[in-house]
Amino acid sequence: MISESHPLHRLFRGLTESTFLMELGVGDPSLVGYVSNLLAAFVPSQPIGQVRDKQGRPLFEVLKMVAEAESAADQGRRGECHRHVGDFTLFWTGVYPEALGKLRGEGSADRLIDYQQQGKRSYYLASTLSARSDDRPVLRRLSDEFELCAFGLSQVRKEWEKLEFEVRDKHLWS
Repeated sequence: MISESHPLHRLFRGLTESTFLMELGVGDPSLVGYVSNLLAAFVPSQPIGQVRDKQGRPLFEVLKMVAEAESAADQGRRGECHRHVGDFTLFWTGVYPEALGKLRGEGSADRLIDYQQQGKRSYYLASTLSARSDDRPVLRRLSDEFELCAFGLSQVRKEWEKLEFEVRDKHLWS
């Protein structure tokens, strides 16, 4: 994960805070912090395959991640798998919805699932299974407000794309 002091992490935090407050009216620091941390965690892409099967292979299909969660021997592992499913579905639904067709393409175990519904369900389950009681309220809120957070992430993406364009444009004219 990118450290909180890294400029990219600070950029995501600032964009998320601004977007969620100004466009969505959401000023909850724990929710906004969770979403900005999600962006910083998924950017390097290694965390996308965080849930692994019994043979240690990374899982990239939601249904396989859910199966891994349900087969886990302990509650903590189930909770972490469900949290990851929530994070995975929120990231793709909010940041790159155009990729959902490919993720749920022909031959994929995920072709018949609804990422939003599964994300909401997984965050709810994670909120009931989390070993850390201070995580439970934000996970429950992510379940309750999944669609709002996904929309917020899409707005954050628009903001960083504007910044990217401005930086490119500035370099062209410099």
